[in-house]
Amino acid sequence: MTQEQAGAAPAEPAGLRERKKRRTRDALLRAALVLFTTQGYEQTTVDEITDAVEVSQRTFFRYFANKEEAAFAVQDVVESHFLAALRARPAAENPFTALRGAVLSAWDTVGEAIADVVPVDLYMRTYRLIESTPALLAVHLRRSAEVDEEIARIIAGREGLDLDADPRPRVAAAAFSAVIRVTGRLWGQGADPSVAAIRRITEAHLDHLAPALAADWRTLPGCGV
Repeated sequence: MTQEQAGAAPAEPAGLRERKKRRTRDALLRAALVLFTTQGYEQTTVDEITDAVEVSQRTFFRYFANKEEAAFAVQDVVESHFLAALRARPAAENPFTALRGAVLSAWDTVGEAIADVVPVDLYMRTYRLIESTPALLAVHLRRSAEVDEEIARIIAGREGLDLDADPRPRVAAAAFSAVIRVTGRLWGQGADPSVAAIRRITEAHLDHLAPALAADWRTLPGCGV
């Protein structure tokens, strides 16, 4: 006997179910980030997020383990976008050239990837919130260490090095990531919240990385942005 003969509603096609799940997850994520950025991360409850979307707490926890996971969901997209760009860099590039090219390319194209999830300006406000909220900043630093290790693995693979025997990939990843964290903090303190602004600051500081490590600082011009 078919479902129609038994009086049961026909099953939804798998593609439609997935689209509905995606819409629900994106709605919860947008609501969470709007609340986090308007009234504060620690002041926002899961109940407020689910009330904004008119779903149950059970539905929220179906998509996110906790508020922290929601706060960093778009950052996951950004980090994955950068790592993919790094893997795609030409093999002939040296590590710092590849890292510089990857991060600038990622900032050039990440807007579309973000916009598939939440408005870009909402992500940028969330990034600033992470930088200014001690609990989130601590998580951000821990996550950054994990990304550093993945960067080191990618560099070691590109260069044909044994990551456990050669310290250079981790040193390069640490130096690069330190610049990225500095530029993120400076951008967060600035007046221009755009992607273009953080890209511009990133480029200016990365261009001073190699000279700052190798040159005489007394003759090296400062970094004006």
